[in-house]
Amino acid sequence: MRAGTGPKPPGVQGGPLERGNAATNATTMRAASGLKRHLYVAFTGLAMGAADVVPGVSGGTMAFVMGLYEDLVEALKSFDGRLARRLARLRVAEALAPVPWPFLTVLGGGMAAAVLTLAEPIGWLLDNRPTPLFGFFFGLVLASIVTVGAQVRWSPAPALCLLLGSVGSYLLVGLVPLAMPHDFPTLFLSGVAAITAMILPGISGSFVLLVLGQYEFVIDAVRQRDFLALVPLALGCAAGVLAFVRVLSRLLRTRRQTTVALLIGFMVGSLRRIWPFKSDPAHPLGQVNVLPDPDPAFWLALSLCLLGFLLVYALSRLEPRG
Repeated sequence: MRAGTGPKPPGVQGGPLERGNAATNATTMRAASGLKRHLYVAFTGLAMGAADVVPGVSGGTMAFVMGLYEDLVEALKSFDGRLARRLARLRVAEALAPVPWPFLTVLGGGMAAAVLTLAEPIGWLLDNRPTPLFGFFFGLVLASIVTVGAQVRWSPAPALCLLLGSVGSYLLVGLVPLAMPHDFPTLFLSGVAAITAMILPGISGSFVLLVLGQYEFVIDAVRQRDFLALVPLALGCAAGVLAFVRVLSRLLRTRRQTTVALLIGFMVGSLRRIWPFKSDPAHPLGQVNVLPDPDPAFWLALSLCLLGFLLVYALSRLEPRG
């Protein structure tokens, strides 16, 4: 046997070519893992954007069940007072360095793509096929409750938080929409309220806009690409993020079990709003819930509910770890 062709003793490194191939393989694996992660984040953004278009369905729920909720909260927490002060001093690079731009860019791009492309078809379904649409989302939220609830170590304290969250959300989603102006202060405060609700799973930001009389105004602005009209709303959303996300992040770190149970309660209470069967299906957000008749519409809604449930279960299994 020629020298160098036999097996190497343990602990002996290969030659430069072998080490180079190993490094290349490791880099390729990391790149593939990073690409998979970005695709998953983008899909989560699409799901969040599509959910937030529908009043009563929460984009935060989609992030929660797909395992990116705490990543989102921590990313939004990076927009703080220090960032604003550094920007005011024109220290732009230093201000933006702590922000996880790759994550937020991919997630935000997915959400924007969903809003811009799905606002029209989802709006049509909401007007013309509300029962199957809400059947699908009912299955999504129900599966989210089951999936996330399995992660909680249940005891009296989390159970009480679950009850409080459920009752509070149930009462909130039963509010009647108000007639409000579309001036700067109203849109700004609506943005604060909507982004707070949007971050919380189970409470829909678009439903809050509906209650505050701003939903149709916002949807019409998006359809007409009149983004200037949405500037006050966007400023309110930014202020809401700065005010609320840090509190939520601290609660998730220090009171995780009770906080998650409270968030699950929000989702439980939201089922009142997205129950597919209403007294007048043409106006599902302004009518009372009823028990369904076993007609074709019922079976279609039930089938889509099961589809939504299975979709969430499959997505929870596909979630990239680490």
